[in-house]
Amino acid sequence: MEDTPASAQVRAGWDALAADGRAVRIRPIRAEDEDALTALDHRLSDRSIYLRFFGVNRHSADEHARHLAAASRDHVALVVEIDDDLVAVGSYEVLRDGEAEMAFLVDDAVQGQGIGTLLLEQLAAVAREHGIHHLVADTLAENAAMLRVFADSGFELVRRLDSGVVELSLSTAYVDRTLDRMAERERVAGDRSLHPLLWPRAVAVIGAGRKSGNIGHEVLVNLADGGFRGSLSAVNPQADEVAGVTAYPSIVDVPGDVDLAVIAVPAPQVPDVLAECGEKGVPGAVVLTSGYAELGPSGEADQDTVREVARRHRVRVIGPNCLGLVNTAPEVRLNATFADLVPVPGSLAIGAQSGAIGITVLDHAGRAGLGISEFVSLGNKVDVSGNDLLLHWWQEPRTDVIGLYLESFGNPRKFGRLARLVGRTKPILVVTGGRSSGGRRAGASHTAAAATPETAVDALFAQSGVLRMDTVEELVETARVLAGRPLPRGRRLAVIGNAGGAGVLAADAAGRLGLDVPKLTAATQQELTEATDAVAAENPVDLGAAASPRLLEHALRVVLDSGEVDAVLVCYVATRAGSIGETYSAISVAAAKTDLPVLVNCLGAPYAAPQVLLEDGTPLPVFTFPESAVRALAHTVRYAEWRARPQGVVPELARVDAEAARAVAKRLEPGWVEPKAAEQFLQAAGIAVIRTLPAESEHEAARAASALGYPVVLKTAAPGIVHKTDVGGVRVGLANRRQLRTACHELETSIGDPHLVVQATAPPGVELVVGMVRDPRFGPVLMAGSGGVLTDLLADRRWRGLPLTDLDAAEMIRSLRCAPLLAGYRGAEAADEAAVVDVLHRVAWLVETVPEIAELDLNPLVAAPSGAFAVDAKIRLADASPERDWYGRSLS
Repeated sequence: MEDTPASAQVRAGWDALAADGRAVRIRPIRAEDEDALTALDHRLSDRSIYLRFFGVNRHSADEHARHLAAASRDHVALVVEIDDDLVAVGSYEVLRDGEAEMAFLVDDAVQGQGIGTLLLEQLAAVAREHGIHHLVADTLAENAAMLRVFADSGFELVRRLDSGVVELSLSTAYVDRTLDRMAERERVAGDRSLHPLLWPRAVAVIGAGRKSGNIGHEVLVNLADGGFRGSLSAVNPQADEVAGVTAYPSIVDVPGDVDLAVIAVPAPQVPDVLAECGEKGVPGAVVLTSGYAELGPSGEADQDTVREVARRHRVRVIGPNCLGLVNTAPEVRLNATFADLVPVPGSLAIGAQSGAIGITVLDHAGRAGLGISEFVSLGNKVDVSGNDLLLHWWQEPRTDVIGLYLESFGNPRKFGRLARLVGRTKPILVVTGGRSSGGRRAGASHTAAAATPETAVDALFAQSGVLRMDTVEELVETARVLAGRPLPRGRRLAVIGNAGGAGVLAADAAGRLGLDVPKLTAATQQELTEATDAVAAENPVDLGAAASPRLLEHALRVVLDSGEVDAVLVCYVATRAGSIGETYSAISVAAAKTDLPVLVNCLGAPYAAPQVLLEDGTPLPVFTFPESAVRALAHTVRYAEWRARPQGVVPELARVDAEAARAVAKRLEPGWVEPKAAEQFLQAAGIAVIRTLPAESEHEAARAASALGYPVVLKTAAPGIVHKTDVGGVRVGLANRRQLRTACHELETSIGDPHLVVQATAPPGVELVVGMVRDPRFGPVLMAGSGGVLTDLLADRRWRGLPLTDLDAAEMIRSLRCAPLLAGYRGAEAADEAAVVDVLHRVAWLVETVPEIAELDLNPLVAAPSGAFAVDAKIRLADASPERDWYGRSLS
């Protein structure tokens, strides 16, 4: 099929899950599909033909199949395959600019499985990418199934009934409801496909050796000793039993159904074993075997083979090169790992790309008294990914907190969108590997030079509410505060205990981490002093080394009931003079009667002492050091603030011209664009630009200055110079013709090039920089910061990805260190902050509208009382990267 703008699709297609969890592939139609389309038409019932073609006419259906398979610039068609069988087709025909007519045909055998919905989602994504803003359709009013697909899609829809036909018009734009529906549909389908792996009724360990130390043997022992509730089998052609478990020559010989195969055979045997699993009908497998992509190109090829075999046989795979998985639910008790530890049941779900890190998390969580709901070692992520786990744990009832260790983001855009949804109900804590500065990009613009893989990840996490942890220990400690306890309603912390020094350390840490340790009111201080003989009652509250458990309980109640704090940290020193058990009991009694978070720092016996348990059995987190407790609380406060704030909206912008912006890009070659073209891009985006005129001689410069009005600015426009100030290529405040003449001579002499621009003087204000760099994995990443010649020196920057909401943009500006200057510092007139935020949105619109823009710098952007004005713009074009849909899949 010809690669036209309307059909430049990835030939391999996109993988998705039907509503029943089956893997399907959606791909562009090919000419050789005509016979398969005709066969589909002939399989359909008369009823389905009637509903699609408004009559029982097989000849019309055959003609339509030939039409779809033929190459054309006016139509796009996508097909759905299950097990290489073509089972559905969706298409659109261009009617006029921005509008096309859509149509769908789904095999009777797979109707009701979400195939039509998947086709609609992908077709709308392709249409939107190619300038189609509305898809229309005429559907018989009696075609309830198809009408339900349209209604449930989440896309904005207009309908009108006329003579038994429903006329539909569907907007291809993504709105919040559309994305929510897509995520929910994928969650349901993903849950069904992962259920056999995490909730299996029958498990077979393939490659279970008879000797201890063999990985398969150790997994089998863990499953048996852990009390797995289902049936357990071993696969070993040289044994009748392994570790007391019946063994069979191959997976196909195991009697009955098998839900989960744990594969621990040498790498060359894995594809054949997976094929046998498919023959047996095993829906899920964990491949523990290593020797794949971690070895380099040869291993990557072998890993691709594993992926293809698994997809062909519809087996969902965790791994390869992984530790295994755990589900501590009493009705499952699945420990399909070869780790030498027994996970404790709890509410933390863990996904780890590294098996070693996974073991570390499990071990530390167990010693800290934090139980695990489920654990998945992702390994090389040939199939199941961190995004799949987010979708699964989103509604998993035993999971309160999600922790992830990731070394790569296979689909970062999808991760960010999912995290925004999941994080509204469950906190997501992430430790990332590979954070060294070695990933810094080279770039000519200030934005590109400052951007690193880290800045993109930070932007992703900041917008999606993900809590980024520096260490595994930090992840576990923060999860302990979040698991099963109320969130703080603010940043006010009270510190109470018998350890004055620990209280001081806690207060210092709180100040560093942005928490408040407010002075308690006189009335509360008096009540504390009279009832407890407190040594210090302002906050931190020091009850003295001899304070009894009864006095500690009373002091806690006074502070918790005061309404003056949002969380309490108890700093207690364990000594021979007091009973740790009685002290913990006193803390639990007071904490049970409040909805504020209560943390405990016990110096001297953090884990050996009894747990602090509330009446419902929920443990309060006990920390070794006060700083660790405060750090975990600070993360919790950040999450609570993010969750409490509105999600924000992407504003609709007036005064933008998409056609003009695209037209500028079409006539330019890749590379840095001329100043005039940069100005045209900004004008199309509605960004105010300080007027600039070109000049190639002193005479032309004088004429431009007269047109603009003195004083003016003179700049070099020599090709290849991006940072004009760095080469002395700028002269400002030129008040007359004589000063302009001198400046022209100086620039031509020093730069050696006659190309100049004359610019009107910008109004006085704060110099900022607003920029964008297009990351190959994360897409456009926006930057805002202190601008002008201090851009790199101050490194005062904030980053966000797209989509950019009104709250994202406002937060970028207000969190800058230079923000007080915008508000009117020391009597200066305040800048128009709303105009700066508006520029951010317009840059976001521009780089989404013109995917050829690879780098963009507005530096300086002058924030003045009268508005925000771009003084200098640098824009670099490149061949457009493939755009991606909601799922992160390439559209072109």
